[in-house]
Amino acid sequence: MSHPVRDARRRIRTDHASIVDGIDACADAVAAPWDTARTTDRKTVADGLHRTLADAGVLEALPRVLADTVDATGYELRATPVPAPPYVVVTSRGPLLRATIDPGRLVIRFDTFEVVRDPVPDRPPAYRRLDGTRLEVSLE
Repeated sequence: MSHPVRDARRRIRTDHASIVDGIDACADAVAAPWDTARTTDRKTVADGLHRTLADAGVLEALPRVLADTVDATGYELRATPVPAPPYVVVTSRGPLLRATIDPGRLVIRFDTFEVVRDPVPDRPPAYRRLDGTRLEVSLE
């Protein structure tokens, strides 16, 4: 693990725990109405999570998390991030933050849902709520 990745992960865990908790609560709210442990409706997951994050004010906070995390790596952003692509994307797995810094692309994933592929090729994947939010940080 590189030092920028370690530093980024540490900054998120120590200074932005409330944002991670907010992401987790939003994912819980998206999954709450399901009558089973999973859904095959990707749009329900991704769009529902995006809407819930926006309503809770978490989506607007994510660019600040990205900027602060980049600062923790010792590098600088080339532009001011906004709560939209390419900096912030809400996927069916959870929010994804991206920034280009000198050593490469810093990618921060907040995984809240797991994609479960069906062994039958014609069936759509299912989305299952994870137990909590998994933080993944990489430098690509």
